[in-house]
Amino acid sequence: MKLLIVVVNYKVTDLTIDCLKSVAKEIGSVPGAQVALCENGTGPDDERRLREAIDANGWRAWCKLTAVTPNRGFTGGNNVVLKPALQSDNPPEYVLLLNADTIVLPGGLSELVKFMDGHPNVGIAGSRLEAEDGTPYVSAFRDHTITNEFDRGLRLGVVSRLLSAWALSPPVPAEACPAQWVAGASMIIRRPVFDAIGLLDEGYYTYFDDIDFCMQARQAGWPTWYVPGSRVIHLVGCSTKISDPAKGSMKRRPRYWYQARTRFFVKNYGPVYSAVADLAFLSGFAVWRLRRLIQRKPDPDPKHMLLDTILNSVVFRGFRLRDVENPAMPKES
Repeated sequence: MKLLIVVVNYKVTDLTIDCLKSVAKEIGSVPGAQVALCENGTGPDDERRLREAIDANGWRAWCKLTAVTPNRGFTGGNNVVLKPALQSDNPPEYVLLLNADTIVLPGGLSELVKFMDGHPNVGIAGSRLEAEDGTPYVSAFRDHTITNEFDRGLRLGVVSRLLSAWALSPPVPAEACPAQWVAGASMIIRRPVFDAIGLLDEGYYTYFDDIDFCMQARQAGWPTWYVPGSRVIHLVGCSTKISDPAKGSMKRRPRYWYQARTRFFVKNYGPVYSAVADLAFLSGFAVWRLRRLIQRKPDPDPKHMLLDTILNSVVFRGFRLRDVENPAMPKES
């Protein structure tokens, strides 16, 4: 198999069907491409709707649906279909992790595959992610560090300019280029990367798993690139419901977002570095919140972000590496 496109559906069945419609227009551009769709615990009605859509649109030749319950998060849902595919007699040369809340634009698949074919030393590549009006999102990033955690919290122009060389989100590149990590909404992975580092880390549930995967791959000798020739619309916030792009508002982030951030830092940098990164962000963010009040600026932040960051930091949760809680699973008594 040349390419396996993995799509995970959880409570966004309409968006998933729209995503598959966009894939259907492009899948012929990559001979040997297949789609593995995971219905990740939404329920039997949604499984039925997806099967009906596959049959009604004639997608059965290239789209296989697997349903699981309960919800296993982004990482577990992907791994459910990745593991048997990679162990099969015809494993994919490449795997494309594609969010359900995306629309693949013309050339979106073929440009990624063409780039990977032409760059055999690259392990991972990410698409240019766009809003519906074509405005690009930042989807090629630098590593999280103490420096840019402080900058992320402080949000003071003069400081951000001084620290621009370490900024988490650099300007959107116009040409293909190396990146330390790319957004997992449309991320192609060469099969030997899985051989080297394994599947997605299910300790994350969702969030920060793409950052971790790119870092693990880089440490194993497989760099990541950004490929703007592959364009994909990303309906940001529609799958997780943590933001409303139309209103520019952010509701309270779930605990698993903060827990995933802490897991990422502890796993990749150690508990001491993680604690310092927490302190850097919190000190900068506290100053920003005070400045916002004094200057009467609008509030763009998720509700209770300061408190939630504190409560989910290593200081409060402990310094050992912890799995992120899966909200779909009953808590242990």
